[in-house]
Amino acid sequence: MECYNCGASLTGADYCGKCGVDVKIYKKILSASNSFYNEGLERAGVRNLSGAIESLKKSLQLNKMNINARNLLGLVYFEMGETVAALSEWVISKNYQSRNNAAAHYLNEIQSNQSRLDTINQTIKKYNQALIYCRQDSRDLAMIQLKKVLSLNPRLVKGHQLLALLYMQEGKYDQARKYLRNAAKIDENNTITLKYQKEIGSKLQDTAHSKKHKKENLISYQSGNDTVIMPTQFKDNSALQTVINIVIGAALGIAITMFLIIPNIRQRSKSDANEALKAANDTISTKEQSIASLEKQVEDMTKEVEEAKETSEGAQTKLTSYEQLLNAYTAYAADDMEAAGLALEKVQVSDLSAKAAAAYQDVNTKVNEKYLASLYEEGYSAYSKGEYETAIEKLAKVVETDETYKDGYAVYYLAQSYRRENDMAQAVIYYKKVMEQNPGSERARVAQTYVNENEDRQESGNGQNSQRQTDQQQGENQQQPGWPGVQ
Repeated sequence: MECYNCGASLTGADYCGKCGVDVKIYKKILSASNSFYNEGLERAGVRNLSGAIESLKKSLQLNKMNINARNLLGLVYFEMGETVAALSEWVISKNYQSRNNAAAHYLNEIQSNQSRLDTINQTIKKYNQALIYCRQDSRDLAMIQLKKVLSLNPRLVKGHQLLALLYMQEGKYDQARKYLRNAAKIDENNTITLKYQKEIGSKLQDTAHSKKHKKENLISYQSGNDTVIMPTQFKDNSALQTVINIVIGAALGIAITMFLIIPNIRQRSKSDANEALKAANDTISTKEQSIASLEKQVEDMTKEVEEAKETSEGAQTKLTSYEQLLNAYTAYAADDMEAAGLALEKVQVSDLSAKAAAAYQDVNTKVNEKYLASLYEEGYSAYSKGEYETAIEKLAKVVETDETYKDGYAVYYLAQSYRRENDMAQAVIYYKKVMEQNPGSERARVAQTYVNENEDRQESGNGQNSQRQTDQQQGENQQQPGWPGVQ
């Protein structure tokens, strides 16, 4: 345990032995954080994942630098199928501790498997689509999407719970119970799962009671090998009543035959041809609709594939930006400004969160100061030694970042290096920038001389201004020793 004020190792005393600050409450906070971490570890060990999440969040509220708690929280999220939440915790963990951190191994395992990234993206997209269908009260479509989600990610507890809820709304309690059992296997004490199971138990109990009530109104007895079931209240008609019932039945049969059956037969013979024609038209229409539906499905599937590819590329780009930002921070801490600068060039600021973007701006400002100074020193040294290609490479990077660096000497020496390499087209571009930045100075006069000489050479051909070149070279040699070098 280290002191929060000076970083010294703490002993059993209530005060830091180095700086003397009171660390009694600080120790209690860290101890409480570790206690919640141990509690979360125990709950995760008995598959009480939702309880483990609650304990681990409390641990991190007390000590956000508790790397073990944050890594375990990511593992619990991953076990419950919530991969995005797990990745977020591991990235934060790696940002806090870049070395000897298991989070780096977890991230590499996922990043190195492109098919797993694709599966994660498809799962997120389909689950969100299922939520949209639920809000639109399209239960059938939501069920189809959720089954696809669970086929890709069978450990997604929220997917099992939502599908079970849809089956409960449809009155299919047996199927709902099956998905709740699957959710309970992953997270045994999830309160939502237990609530749904209790509701299903209550509904099934009411249904069983209703069936039992119906059975009580029936009696059964054995007749030979047959079982006869009859109502408890049975009335036996007399012989006279039986005859009357037969007569009434016969009269009703004749009436039905005269007024219903015969006209119906005639009507049926007339409508058979119409029905046959209608059936043929319906068949043609159904086939046309099927073809259109299949074409629409092909188009939708093509769009899904394209969107999945774009989503996967976007996730990979964001992870790469965070990796490069961490690399830049590590290189800056090691005082390797060139490596830090190269890493920052690969960071896409638009992919970063607000906090990460603020960290990027802070590191970028500090790195640029030392990075530009190092590049300028190397470029000027190479120019002084006559290594003009190296000077161009280094000074060009400085000018790209800040054209006015070293009061404009960076752009001046870049122009000189291009001229010494016989690339007057590029040299003139930077000579003009020298003239714009420092009008009336000795550098501007020399730059103007070279620009004029280049224009004269282009107008009159080769070599009519040799005397001017000699005079200008003498002026350059007289002025250069007085110009500042690396400071």
